[in-house]
Amino acid sequence: MNWFRGFSRCIASSGRAVRGLQASLLWGLVGLMLLGAGPAHASVLVTEVAFTARSDGQGYVMRVRTTDRPEAYMLRSVDDHTLKWVLYNTTLDDNYSKRAPEGPVKRYTIAQQQDHLVIQVTLRSELSVSATAYRDGASSDLLLNLGYEGGEAPVAENTTSGSDTTPDAQPAPAESSTEETTAQTGEATSGTEAADPIAQATRQHSRLDTVVIDPGHGGKDPGAVANGLFEKNVVLDVAHKLGDYIENRLDLEVIYTRTDDRFIALEDRGHLANRAGGDLFISLHANAFRSSSVKGTETYFLGRSKTDAARRVMRKENSVVQEYEENPERYDEYDAEAFVKGELFLSSNMQFSETFAALVQEQFKNRVQRRSRGVHQAGFYVLWSASMPSVLVELGYLTNPREARYLNSDRGQTYLASGIFRAVRAYKNEYNKGIAASE
Repeated sequence: MNWFRGFSRCIASSGRAVRGLQASLLWGLVGLMLLGAGPAHASVLVTEVAFTARSDGQGYVMRVRTTDRPEAYMLRSVDDHTLKWVLYNTTLDDNYSKRAPEGPVKRYTIAQQQDHLVIQVTLRSELSVSATAYRDGASSDLLLNLGYEGGEAPVAENTTSGSDTTPDAQPAPAESSTEETTAQTGEATSGTEAADPIAQATRQHSRLDTVVIDPGHGGKDPGAVANGLFEKNVVLDVAHKLGDYIENRLDLEVIYTRTDDRFIALEDRGHLANRAGGDLFISLHANAFRSSSVKGTETYFLGRSKTDAARRVMRKENSVVQEYEENPERYDEYDAEAFVKGELFLSSNMQFSETFAALVQEQFKNRVQRRSRGVHQAGFYVLWSASMPSVLVELGYLTNPREARYLNSDRGQTYLASGIFRAVRAYKNEYNKGIAASE
């Protein structure tokens, strides 16, 4: 499938200078929200930005040294020669001293925007560069691999003092490197072509490994209540069934935001997923409406609400903040209109979230035989804080007596869980196939 080609958790950019730009989604790409809450957001400090020539002479690595592991980051292209790298909940160390740019970097600036650090990199216009951001396997640092495309490396920059420029240098495991060796070496392929020089370093982190399942509501927040059922109980039962399927049949790690009847703030659910290194976030819910005849499933991904129905569901789910959370003002910066106008709105996370949402609805309609109310987008708080492809699944309407019985039955919950499981399996297969093709 074309939309998965080169799917290495990346954003592909057009333009001569940054063709093949990849924005790594390793351990949580963020492009759809402004993370963080509380008085001291930026706990991670950037102490240095360093440049090192790759040992194969085909590029440079820009290393951002940090005092701790940044929770999330995003890389995207601004234009043909400019990259913007956002490090969330991060700030500059007081002793930071700027180094001169090297290699394909003409200049770079670092600016603080709220609690996030924005590194803007301007590339030399005469070069074609492939850019990929990822985490260092041996430290908390972030790396930006800048590879020359089409053998366009400037002669003067093919070697540097002390660099290993041997063409036959073998790639080193990411865990064994404390410097740029994870991105400096190439991997031979058949013929004269070489594989992506960062493939070896990122292979172990690039596949779909961890699914985060979020049973909505819980504890003092019952969710929708109708026909003698509480939403919080129904979705928890489905979550456990879904998790069992994924763990036992796909051999993936499953993380739950809650495993029992407890209340968790919406923002904290996404943060938990980020800390766990989640690759896919699935929030489970059940719907309600004033008319008891309304029924069916629907799946949402994060974005601008385009219909009255989507806005109604969004308001219902987001109302948890005012009704049950102790610090609702921390969501003030999540104003929907301000959000969609933000420069971080355009992200490949949106594409992949929509893709998975469509797979879920396809399974519900064709395999589970439920009425599909389609795929929609809306500004759910619970999805804003998850730095990975994320969806919110409405399993059905508790206010419809017949559908309520189905949602409360072991058969109905098993079928719904199996439908989402099949969607995860299809997503995983195409995801990993795209990774293998890109490697």
